[in-house]
Amino acid sequence: MELPIEDKEIIFLLADDHSIVRQGIGIIIDEIVPNAVIYQTSSLQQIVEIVKSKGIEIAIIDAHFPEGNSLNFLSQIRSVNPDIKILIFTGLEEELHALKFIKGGANGYLSKLSEEEEIRKAIASIVNKGEYISAVSQNLLVQFAHDPNVINPLSYLTKRELQIAELYAEGYGNLEIANKLDIKQNTVSTIKKNIFDKLKIENLVELIDLIKTHHTI
Repeated sequence: MELPIEDKEIIFLLADDHSIVRQGIGIIIDEIVPNAVIYQTSSLQQIVEIVKSKGIEIAIIDAHFPEGNSLNFLSQIRSVNPDIKILIFTGLEEELHALKFIKGGANGYLSKLSEEEEIRKAIASIVNKGEYISAVSQNLLVQFAHDPNVINPLSYLTKRELQIAELYAEGYGNLEIANKLDIKQNTVSTIKKNIFDKLKIENLVELIDLIKTHHTI
């Protein structure tokens, strides 16, 4: 017979570089799972070691730390504990980032802008069901099923288009890109138009934002 939540001892890891966030989540966990054992870290580099050494069952992890991106560590976490449940708790916009983390191995994605009741619901869902999929994430997963490129719009670009998009993001103009790649300036202009059409954007500001979103995080 399975024990009710209040009688379970569940081992949590809270990984966030802001202590106030860890403290707040810790309070909610204690209310939901009174017998919880909670470990904390502010270091991305320590997550895998703590998961391995402390037998972590549920990890609540920020998406971005000063030293890097937790997305790149999800596979390592799963390699040391395949059964661990991972909830990404972050300030990064869900519509832009949730799919990457879920596809990368997370069991749920929750915005730090969520109301306290939603945070409680997410943690309870991870404890009880092993996952938390918000309405936003559900919609993204449906879109992904129909079009896998939705996880990263840059996937629509050819290798040359992506190369030029990256140069625009670095601040190069048409003439500079043409000289750098040894192609005609009107060719660069044509490729720029193709990039905008494929990504459904209208200006360089939007392009730079997409490059930053899908290349650095």
